[in-house]
Amino acid sequence: MKAIRLIEINRPLQQQEVPMPTLGAGDVLVRIRAAGICHSDVHYRAGKSPVRPLPLTLGHEIAGVVEQVGQQVTKVQVGARVCLHYLLSCGDCYYCRTGNEQFCVQGAMLGHHADGGYAEYIAVPERNALHLPDEIPFAQGAILMCSSATAFHALRKSRLRAGETVAVFGVGGLGMSAVQLARACGALDVYAVDINADKLRLAAKYGAIPVNARSSDPVAEIRRLTRGRGVDVALELIGRPQTMQQAVQSLAIMGRAVVAGISDQPLAIDTYRELIGKEAEIIGTNDHLLQELPLLIELARRGKLNLAEVVTRTVPLEATAINQVLDNLAQFVGDVRTVIVPE
Repeated sequence: MKAIRLIEINRPLQQQEVPMPTLGAGDVLVRIRAAGICHSDVHYRAGKSPVRPLPLTLGHEIAGVVEQVGQQVTKVQVGARVCLHYLLSCGDCYYCRTGNEQFCVQGAMLGHHADGGYAEYIAVPERNALHLPDEIPFAQGAILMCSSATAFHALRKSRLRAGETVAVFGVGGLGMSAVQLARACGALDVYAVDINADKLRLAAKYGAIPVNARSSDPVAEIRRLTRGRGVDVALELIGRPQTMQQAVQSLAIMGRAVVAGISDQPLAIDTYRELIGKEAEIIGTNDHLLQELPLLIELARRGKLNLAEVVTRTVPLEATAINQVLDNLAQFVGDVRTVIVPE
């Protein structure tokens, strides 16, 4: 089958012909109908987050149709529409048993530590294949599995309560979901911070108050809009020390800044004025949990989370097109979310 693979760090992805996946007794074989291109894939290609082993097929946002099932599969049937939880876990270690499978001692991530979705087929354990309702197109089902799920987990980590205010730094794929999910969780006001006017307009359609960081100081603007108070929750979804710092500085007393963006640079803060003096918190968030996904999918099915305009472009399963998308993302330009749709 055809696959688009990372062969060498800091080099373009390449197309290869690889064997069809081996199907274990508890696995399902999925014909991939959509695979999202995530900003994390830029970090993997650049070596900021090590990929092993090489060569490896990237892609961790995946949806498709089940074509074959192993002998021990009981809940998933051939022909089922599915979207795939990207964390492969043992299910039995301390972290798995306590519901924190992202730290599984034997864990692997599709498209990071195991072959992912930039291909025609993939095999995964049955528990990783979640039913994708007919109301949700494959392209939207794919990005649910990372950009939406990661935003949802970040909001859960923030302990957001109804009536609180939220600032979302970066309204790309994750941010568009974060805006909508924050409102679904009862946020009173959601401020969308970005330098891209088109993304800000789309965030406003989803109910956010836009803050253009290109034309204003976003911290000062958030303070102005909140009458000097700041926000209860700030999500940093970009991965730049400057925006991480701004997220912390925008907090109200006892506010919580949740950092999801990946960076290899340190974060500098004024520990007294920005942290201790306000009893503020900085919270790291890592991936998401299988147990969170059924509710997330149901929110999308009911239209509480609308991804129709978040998927702004589709490309074929071709190395040139995919590398161009990754190049654009590396420069923080381009579409909100691009999805690979194999022919």
